[in-house]
Parts: sequence; C-alpha cells; structure tokens
Amino acid sequence: MKTIALYGGSFDPPHLAHEAIVKALRELDFIDKVVVMPTFLNPFKETFTAPAELRLQWLKDIFSSYEDVQVSSYEVDLKKKVPTIETVKYLLNSYDKVYLIIGADNLKSLHQWYKFDALKRVVTFIVVTRDEIAIPKNFIRLDLHEDISSSDLRKNFDSLKIPKKVRDKITQYYKEHNAKQNTKNSRYTR
Repeated sequence: MKTIALYGGSFDPPHLAHEAIVKALRELDFIDKVVVMPTFLNPFKETFTAPAELRLQWLKDIFSSYEDVQVSSYEVDLKKKVPTIETVKYLLNSYDKVYLIIGADNLKSLHQWYKFDALKRVVTFIVVTRDEIAIPKNFIRLDLHEDISSSDLRKNFDSLKIPKKVRDKITQYYKEHNAKQNTKNSRYTR
C-alpha cells in the first residue's frame, strides 16, 4: 500500500517551518512519500507576491535532495483555483491513501472548503500545530515548534527564516518586490 502526505499551500515564500513540517512528516512510519504542492491560486486569498512558477521552482530547489519528497506542479500547471478534493482525487489515481496536511489555523474554516464532506471521507487529516489547540479526535496531531508565518515574513522579511538552499534567491526577490511596492505607495502619499 502506497501512502502519501499531501502538503499543499501558497508557500509565499517557502520558509524554515515549511521545511521542518516536511522533515517531521518523513519521520512518520505510515507515510511513504510527501507530496509538496504549491497552489496556483488559493481559494481563500486574492493574490500572491511571488508568481506560482517561481514558488514551484523554489520548492523544487529546497527539496531536490529529499528522496521521498516530490514537489508537484499539478495545481500550477492547471493555472486556476483547484479545490483540494480535485487534487486528492487526482492523487488517488496513483496512491492508495492520502493524508492531508493542514495548519491548525485552517480548522476554523475547514467546513467552508469545497465539498468538505466528500474530502473528509477520502483523506485522513494531519494537523500541524504549535499551540495547545484542540484537535478533533479523528485527526492526527503533529506538533511543531517553528513559529513562522509567510504573511508575517512578507511584511517583516527576515532571510534567516528562509532555507539556505534558496535564501539568496528569495531574499533578492522580496527585496525587489518590497522596493517596488514602497515606490508605488510613496507616489500616493505625497
């Protein structure tokens, strides 16, 4: 039986906590492979700072030396918002079981996910948490003590929170992007 952990997300930017989650998943003896999948468009977000193809490449660079980790371009290749249930059905064509990785912050909106009832019938959820958040009994808890958020990182960029393999590329990209944003914003404040 081939089982995978599907770890999807925006990864805008990918950071050390993302890498730590993948490392922790690789230690679980019931998972054969981790599939990291950046979204093309996130159903709950309007825009991204970095384009999908660039986020995909950064993830490939980070995880290139991990034998049991695959970075998938499935959602990026479709160039549209892809509901999680569609991605899971696609993966179930090749794998017997899918564990779906979510952050504890997603628990409160999980019922809003497209076809959530169907989704919970075909996956087992693994919830990554840093706090003592109550996790539903039928979900697996994965404790992680990395307190990094991509949205906070975009606001207050700290290159030390970026994996070394891609640190220079990502730092350069966000510095240039933030400089452009500051220039654009200063035009309207004068």
